[in-house]
Amino acid sequence: MASPPPPKPMKATSNGSFQGDSPLDYALPLLILQIILVVVFTRCLAYILKPLRQPRVIAEVIGGILLGPSALGRNKAFLNGIFPPKGMTVLETVANIGLCFFLFLVGLELDFNSIRRTGKKSLGIAICGITLPFVLGIATSAILRATVSKGVQQGPFLVFNGVALSITAFPVLARILAELKLLTTDVGRIAMSAAAVNDVAAWILLALAIALTGTHSPLVSVWVLLCGAGFVGFAVVAIRPLLAMMARKSPDGEPVNELYICVTLSIVLAAAFVTDTIGIHALFGAFVVGIIMPKEGPFAGVLIEKIEDLVSGLFLPLYFVSSGLKTNVATISGAQSWGLLVLVIFTASFGKIVGTVALSLFFKVPLREAVALGVLMNTKGLVELIVLNIGKDRKVLNDQTFAIFVMMALFTTFITTPLVMAVYKPARKGAPYKLRTIFRKNPDTELRILACFHTTRNIPTMINIIESSRGTRKRGRLTVYAMHLMELSERSSAISMVHKARHNGLPFWNKKSDNKDQMVIAFEAYEQLSTVKIRPATAISSLNNMHEDICACAHQKTAAMILLPFHKHQRLDGTMESLGHSFQVVNERVLRHAPCSVGILVDRGLGGTTQVSASDLSYTALLAFFGGRDDREALAYGMRLAEHPGIALTVFRFIARKGKTLRFGAQLVGITADNKKILKEEDSSQENEEDEKFLEEYKKLMSSSKENEESMLYEEKMVDSKGEIAVALKTLSKHNLFIVGRMPPTLPLVESSDCAELGPIGSFLASSDFSSTASVVVIQQYDATATQPLVVEEVDYELPESSNSMV
Repeated sequence: MASPPPPKPMKATSNGSFQGDSPLDYALPLLILQIILVVVFTRCLAYILKPLRQPRVIAEVIGGILLGPSALGRNKAFLNGIFPPKGMTVLETVANIGLCFFLFLVGLELDFNSIRRTGKKSLGIAICGITLPFVLGIATSAILRATVSKGVQQGPFLVFNGVALSITAFPVLARILAELKLLTTDVGRIAMSAAAVNDVAAWILLALAIALTGTHSPLVSVWVLLCGAGFVGFAVVAIRPLLAMMARKSPDGEPVNELYICVTLSIVLAAAFVTDTIGIHALFGAFVVGIIMPKEGPFAGVLIEKIEDLVSGLFLPLYFVSSGLKTNVATISGAQSWGLLVLVIFTASFGKIVGTVALSLFFKVPLREAVALGVLMNTKGLVELIVLNIGKDRKVLNDQTFAIFVMMALFTTFITTPLVMAVYKPARKGAPYKLRTIFRKNPDTELRILACFHTTRNIPTMINIIESSRGTRKRGRLTVYAMHLMELSERSSAISMVHKARHNGLPFWNKKSDNKDQMVIAFEAYEQLSTVKIRPATAISSLNNMHEDICACAHQKTAAMILLPFHKHQRLDGTMESLGHSFQVVNERVLRHAPCSVGILVDRGLGGTTQVSASDLSYTALLAFFGGRDDREALAYGMRLAEHPGIALTVFRFIARKGKTLRFGAQLVGITADNKKILKEEDSSQENEEDEKFLEEYKKLMSSSKENEESMLYEEKMVDSKGEIAVALKTLSKHNLFIVGRMPPTLPLVESSDCAELGPIGSFLASSDFSSTASVVVIQQYDATATQPLVVEEVDYELPESSNSMV
């Protein structure tokens, strides 16, 4: 019987619906619709799965399966309308071009220098984690060939089975480790190193599997392998020097020549063409170019920036849908098929976990960590799907076997996060410490500050604040832990960033590093010119749990204060522009959970746009004092600043008339960390006594020498309303720096604020209406006995007397 004629090729563009043409019958509008549908559908799934802490690849695989014949594709009208057979060639071509460039990015992630430095432990675990599941995969293939895969070529089928079961997805594993805060643990380091070795081994085995398919002649397979090896040799000898030359001609701080970008991307496509011609697969060429690409300098980073968002955002999901359209879960029917699925899942998991655990125990890794390592190494991902799709295209895997392996990959990756969380929960260990505030009875003890920054924009003012805080008396030195807060996104380059930070040792606060990060270099340069000890570090995590890293590091380093950048920056016209609500939430959570005092720095260019040397630092600071523990902590910090010869400090105390308070008769309600409202009590006599004692100490220091009398001033102002407070502060806005406590016992100076976490005074000082030149430090004192209110607001009603709180 003659086979049906192939569908006619589609024309690229239509004449429009008014001319009677359906856009779904033409390649370009159909492809655009497919991309939009796929991207929206997979992003919605990723959002739904986010609470389960699943990597985005899970959402994309599930999205592909749901759009295919397993779910929505059961509706033939939908399947033939959106994904018609005649349009699949265009879809798969675009998806594979995107995949080529993505694998070029994956190659950029893998640094052979780091793989060569892999210790015996990681190397042994990687080899054992490949060998045992590969052997078990060969055994499983015998059962599959006897049941659902009858008549397939034995050699290729054995190798494809072994590769499919032994793969560890390096990019997916890195994201899971980062999400679970395991990157800097022993488990994370071993897993990353072993996964990198595993990835390279898997590609070599896959090349072998492909070489064995498509022919019954062993000679052809040998020629394919020899030519593939020859191509790799040619790439190392001829292509790498060219790429290295372009990288050398792209120095730091200079724009990369557009011609170099174009040449590199063309080389990727040319390499893909060569390997496809050889008979391996186009993806290998792109992957090899990525691996041999020099990782030093800005050139590799610029390449990633140019292509990763387009590739991973638009084109890569098309590959998952292309894979999902080939996956029909309905083919897994009956006891035999489900039994085989369970067998494949068990074999893959057993081989990986047992092989990894056994060798880990041999290397004296604790049992709990060894099991976690085994579960992590069982992570599958994109490479697994590539292997399976190549196997299906080469007729090595039929529909049912393909569906079984796809479900196995999905299941093993899905359970990785919950299993690791159940098995291995590294406690954030930290010894108790006493010096959790800037104020201390003995001022000659060391002051430790954890200074956090997001971008280079934060650095000049941050360094000038640090220089101001160093003190000049014969007292304990200032040690600053400068932490670069980097967001871990779903981007491919995020994993490159993680890899780089790990090998620079930054999360471990090493004294020496070969880091070329301009932000860290700025702090290191300042350290050379000052007596302040600087320890650079990097925190890489998603914004929703970045506060955990900050608080844990502050506790680990026994910091007395965490200094955070405000979530807004000043524009050229003087207005404050938000960097995003997520950064504000990070600050709020740090305020809620910090193990020490916290300062939030509102940067309006203190000391100019560049850091200045100690001898040039000169500015005036004003400390607005209202009373309370936060204001006393702010005063303790201000007294340290006043020691600097270039700083003139004025303490400006606001007082109410006799018999009244700075609340001016209003009720104040605090919103606590658990979102409950509590009635703020009136100032106690003990609080007032503490305030007076602190101010007396300041006055005593102020009159202790002639120099102090000139650089330290004290003023008082009696006020009758919050309006008078606002007017008084505005008249003082000529000062370069304002220091205030976060929660003084007074009314909010603005009716409503989008930065209420700064407190009633800080939110006014941070507003665009106050000043365009005065920077602000808002300080919260550590209090172990009470839940700090996040917001204080004025109310015109009283809370019920029977309860101190209300929801």
